[in-house]
Amino acid sequence: MTHRIDVNNRSNNFLILYNSNSHLPLNLLMRFSFLFILMLPCFAFADDLNGIWKGTLTQGPGGCYPKYSLEIQMNFSNNNITGKLYDYYDTSKFVKLSFTGKYNPQTHRLVLIENKVLQSQIPIDCVPCIKTYDLIYSKKDTSETLEGEWKGHIIERQNSCPPGKIILKKSDRSDFPVDIEQSEELADVQKNIHLEHRSIDLKKTITVDSSKIKLQFYDDAEVDNDTITVLINNKVLLYRQRLTEKPLTLYFNAFPGTEYELVMYADNLGTIPPNTALMVVIAGSQKLDVYLSSTEQKSAAVKFLYKPK
Repeated sequence: MTHRIDVNNRSNNFLILYNSNSHLPLNLLMRFSFLFILMLPCFAFADDLNGIWKGTLTQGPGGCYPKYSLEIQMNFSNNNITGKLYDYYDTSKFVKLSFTGKYNPQTHRLVLIENKVLQSQIPIDCVPCIKTYDLIYSKKDTSETLEGEWKGHIIERQNSCPPGKIILKKSDRSDFPVDIEQSEELADVQKNIHLEHRSIDLKKTITVDSSKIKLQFYDDAEVDNDTITVLINNKVLLYRQRLTEKPLTLYFNAFPGTEYELVMYADNLGTIPPNTALMVVIAGSQKLDVYLSSTEQKSAAVKFLYKPK
C-alpha cells in the first residue's frame, strides 16, 4: 500500500504496502479410547503456511488505488514467520518489504508486521505505508486461504493509512523473483564484492519432498586449502570459506514450483587443482552425496526443486 501526497496535502495511500492398572469400568475405557482415536487427526496434520500466497488488498478512500495485488513469500517454521512481500498495482509499480510474524495453530490466526521497505517503484505522488496484517488461515480440500484485515501508517510518520481487507490463496508460482533468506552481514558483503563471470557446469537437478534443506560441504579427498563461495539464486550464502574434513553448513527454505540454482564458485584451486567438494544434501528423510568441481573458468552448479508429497 502506498499513500498519495498531492498539492492539497490530501491523505492518500499507495499499496500499503498481520490399562491394566486402571480402576475405570471397561465400558468407560472403551469410550475414552474411541474419543481419543477420533481426536488423532486433529493433531496428526500441522498447518503448513510455507510458500507463496497471492491475492488482493483493498484500501479505503485516500489511497493511491482502491485495490492492489499482494504477493507474500512466506517462510514458516515452528509457528514463526519471516519473508518478503510485494504489494503492487502491476509488476512495474510495486513496494517490496520484509516482514516477521507469528502463527497460533489453535485459532489459525497469524499476525504479520512489515519492518523494512526494500524496494519501491511507485508514482512520485505516492509514499509507502508500513502495515500490520491480522489474518485467519483456512483449508478446504486442496484450497488454502488467508483472509483478514490490515492497518498501517505512512513510512517515517505516524499518520494512519486508510485500512482495508486482504484475501490470499496459496500459489505455485510467483510474479516476482523469489528471495533466498540471507544474513545482513552477507548482504553487506555481497554489495562490495566482484565475482568474475564464469560458465556454469550444471551437475544435476535434485527433487526433494521437504521444504527444509540442509547442505554440508567437505573437501573431497585430501584437504588442500580449497576455498569456496556458495550462491543460491545469486545470493551469497557462504563467502570465502575453506573446505576441510569438518562441514561448512547452510540451510535454505524452498517453495513448491520454484527452481533453486546453487553455484559453487572457486575462490582458489588449493594446492591440488581443481577445487573439489563433497556436498551432502539432507531434506526430510532424503540424504545424498553430490561431488562438485570448479575451476577458474567454470563453476559447478546443482538445481533443486521442491515437490511436496
